[in-house]
Amino acid sequence: MAQRLLLRRFLASVVSRRPCPGRWGPLTSRALPAPQCGPGDLTGTPSQARSLYTTRVCATTFNIQDGPDFQDRVVNSETPVVVDFHAQWCGPCKILGPRLEKMVVMAKVDIDDHTDLAIEYEVSAVPTVLAMKNGDVVDKFVGIKDEDQLEAFLRKLIG
Repeated sequence: MAQRLLLRRFLASVVSRRPCPGRWGPLTSRALPAPQCGPGDLTGTPSQARSLYTTRVCATTFNIQDGPDFQDRVVNSETPVVVDFHAQWCGPCKILGPRLEKMVVMAKVDIDDHTDLAIEYEVSAVPTVLAMKNGDVVDKFVGIKDEDQLEAFLRKLIG
């Protein structure tokens, strides 16, 4: 929502100006500079230059293919990983999955396809979510949680 508002403000400020051809400054990777126009080249009153900063979204979700894939991408990961044990037929899993996906790097394990992993990590019900750091289970919960409870769970993983 905040990104949309920022984009609207930026586009409104650019559309209200009449840019000088070939007079834009070089773009950097972190900010977009204002046009370099003379005082007579602007319509309306000139305003201070505004910068638009961008950030890279780091949250990704990946499906575990098999045991060695789980070992490589989760257990041997240098960064903490959240593991979502789910099933296609599970209603609460379909609600919890999107909530987690927008917050954190997450590995998804379908318990019907990977029963060996579910047994190894003592998954008795779905959804079961594990927080793993350096190959060890740091925290675990079973069932659906609201966003505040998910944030508290993730703080334990990071801290």
